[in-house]
Amino acid sequence: MAPAALLQTPVESTTTTPTPPLPIPLSAPTVTGPTTKKATRPTHPLPRSLIEGAQILSDEKVPFDPSVHLAYTPPSKIHKMADFGLEGAGISPNAISEPFPLFTPEAIRQMRGEVFSPEVLEHCRFSSSFCANMIRGMGHVRAPFIYDVWKSPEVLSKISAAAGIDLIPAFDYEIANINVAVKDDDHFTTETTTASKDAVKPITNDNDDNVPAFAWHYDSFPFVCVTMLSDCSNMIGGETAIRLPDNSIKKVRGPAQGYAVVMQGRYLEHQALKALGGRERISMVTPFRPRDVNIHDEVILVGTRGISDLDEMYPDYFGYRMEVLEERVRGIIKAERERERSGRGFDVEKMRGWVKEQREFLDSMLREMIVVE
Repeated sequence: MAPAALLQTPVESTTTTPTPPLPIPLSAPTVTGPTTKKATRPTHPLPRSLIEGAQILSDEKVPFDPSVHLAYTPPSKIHKMADFGLEGAGISPNAISEPFPLFTPEAIRQMRGEVFSPEVLEHCRFSSSFCANMIRGMGHVRAPFIYDVWKSPEVLSKISAAAGIDLIPAFDYEIANINVAVKDDDHFTTETTTASKDAVKPITNDNDDNVPAFAWHYDSFPFVCVTMLSDCSNMIGGETAIRLPDNSIKKVRGPAQGYAVVMQGRYLEHQALKALGGRERISMVTPFRPRDVNIHDEVILVGTRGISDLDEMYPDYFGYRMEVLEERVRGIIKAERERERSGRGFDVEKMRGWVKEQREFLDSMLREMIVVE
C-alpha cells in the first residue's frame, strides 16, 4: 500500500502563509531579492491510469455552459466570523460555508480532462514540501473550460453569495490550483481501502494523530473556493479544522465530488485533517478578491512564489494590480470633478490619506515581486 501521507494532502488553500496577528499590517518591512528560489518541478510521474482515465477525446470537449454544468444548491449553513470569535475581522462577516453542490459530473469530467492533459502536465506541474504534486497556472489556452467556469457570472454570483461579498478571481494565473494526492499504480488493488470511523479521533492538541501533513496557516488570498474533483464516498475525515482565538478548534466538513466550500482563509487559521481511505484526493482551489477596487487588496505572493512559473505569474500579478490602481485613480478624478462642480472645498487631509493608501499599495508590490535566485 502507498504511504498514508499520499492521502493527507491539504486541500483548502494554495498556500501555507504565516500571518501576523490581526489586523494585517500594511507596512511590513521591505524585502529585497534575491531571497527565494525558483519553483520545484515534481520528479515522480503521476500514475498512468489516472492520466488515461481522465483523457477526453477532441470531439467530447465542450465549452462551459451553466445550464448544463451547474448543479447548484445553496449551502445549508454559512459560519460567521463571529462564530469563531473574529467578529469585525476580514472583508466579510462570512467565514466558511458548509459544502454545497456546485458542478455536475460532466463538468468534473471536463475539468479532469484539462487538468491531466499532456500540455498541462508538461508545463504546469509543481512540487513543494506540503504537496508533492500541484497543477497550476494553466491559463485559458491550456484549460479553457476551467478558465471559463471561474469567469462565469453565474458561478461568481454563487461564490459571492456564500462569501457575503462580491468577488472575482484573484488574477488569471491563479485559475486554478489543483492539489493531487494519489496512490501509485503499483500499490493499487481493485479493492477500495475503507478506514474505520474509529480511526478519526477528536482533535485536542497538535500532538494528536489527526494533525495533518503541514502546519496551521492563513491563506494568501481573501477568499478561496475549494472544489472536490474526486469521489470521496469511501473516505473518512478530510474536514477543515479552524483554530479560534482561545486556541479551541472547530471542524467543518470537507466537500464531496462536485461540491464546493467557500472560506475566508486570509483571516482564519486553519488546516486540513487527514483523509483516510480511497485511492485519490484531487481538489481544485480557486482564490478570489473583492470586485470593488476600493476595498483593501490583501493578496500576497509569499505562499505562491515557490510553486509558480514567475515569468507567467509576475506579469499577471503586475497587470491586475495596475488595473486596480488605474480604476482607483479614475474614481478619485471623477470624485474631484464632482466636488469642483458642487463648489465644495478641497479636503487636503482626505487626499493625503488617499495618496498614502496608494503608496502603501505600490510598496506592497515591491515586497511581493522579489527577485529569485
